[in-house]
Amino acid sequence: MNVLVIGGAGFIGSFLCNELIKNGENVVAVDNLMRGKIQNLKSVWNRKKFSFFEHDVNDTAFLEKVLREKKIEYIFHLAANSDIQASATDPQIEFDCTAKTTWNILSSMMKCGVKNLFFASTSAVYGEPTGKKFSENDELNPISYYGSAKMASEAFIKSFAYMNNLNCLIFRFPNVIGPNLTHGVFYDFIDRLKKNPLELRVLGDGTQQKPYMHVQDLANCILSLYKENTGLNIYNVGVDSHTTVKTIAEMVVSEMGLKNCNIIYQNKNVGWKGDVPFFAYNLNKIHATGWKSSMSSDEAALRTIKEALNFYDHK
Repeated sequence: MNVLVIGGAGFIGSFLCNELIKNGENVVAVDNLMRGKIQNLKSVWNRKKFSFFEHDVNDTAFLEKVLREKKIEYIFHLAANSDIQASATDPQIEFDCTAKTTWNILSSMMKCGVKNLFFASTSAVYGEPTGKKFSENDELNPISYYGSAKMASEAFIKSFAYMNNLNCLIFRFPNVIGPNLTHGVFYDFIDRLKKNPLELRVLGDGTQQKPYMHVQDLANCILSLYKENTGLNIYNVGVDSHTTVKTIAEMVVSEMGLKNCNIIYQNKNVGWKGDVPFFAYNLNKIHATGWKSSMSSDEAALRTIKEALNFYDHK
C-alpha cells in the first residue's frame, strides 16, 4: 500500500516511517522541518520504499499533486506544533500547524478520493483532571491552545468522515517518549544537566504525574489497527501506570552518575499555565482490541533516558 506520513521527519513520524516500511508499505513522508529533522530519517533515507518532500501541507496544490502522483491510499497525519509551551505565547502556531493542516488534508483527501486517515490527537483535549479516568465518550474541555486545536481537528475529521464515507482512526496520545525527542521534560533535564551538572531546576513541585508511553509501543499499536479500521474510531492509547516528574529527575541524575547534584523544585504543582499536572486514561476500549503496552511508564522513562544519553555521547 502507498502511504503518506505527514510530519514524517518528526520524533514520532520518523519512527513510524521506519515501522511502516518494515510492514511492507511504500512510504512517502512530508515535513516542513519546523520541528522535524532530516537526521531522524537516516534509517530509511536510502530505502527503495521511501521518498521525502520538504514542504508545508497547507499548500494544498502541492499536497493534491503528491496524493495523485504517488497514488496514496492511506494518510498518517502527525503534523502539529508539538511544543505546547511555545504556543502558550503565540497561539497562532496552533491554528497554522494543527487546525489548518487538518482542514487542508481533509479537503485534499476529498478532492483526490483518498479514503483512509490516521490522526494523532492528544490527552490535552480533555482539559483539567476530573478525579476519574478519562474515557473516549467524556466531554472535551481543553485549556491549552494545543488541546483546542486538536479538538477542532477531531471535529473536522468527524464531519468529513460522515459526509465522505472516510475510514478515520483517531488515537488520543499520552506523553510519548523515546529516541530523537527534541523537547519535553526528559530532553530539558538532560540538556540542563549537561550545562550545569551541579544543579537541576524543575518546573513545578515534582508531584506532576503522567503516563509515559514509549514510541515503539505506540507504533506497534498503530500497526495493529490501521489496516482493519472502518468508519470512525477514537481510542485512548497509553499505559496503566504513571511516572512523577520527581522520579524522572532522580532517574536522569542517577543515569548521568551525578552524585552531588541539587534538585530544586518550585512551590506549585504545574510547570506553566495550561499544563495539566495529572491525568489518567480509561484504556478498556483499546485493550478490547487485544493490544496492550509492553512497557510500564517507569520502564519507558528509563529506556528513554538511556536512549537520550546514548545520543548525546555519540554526537
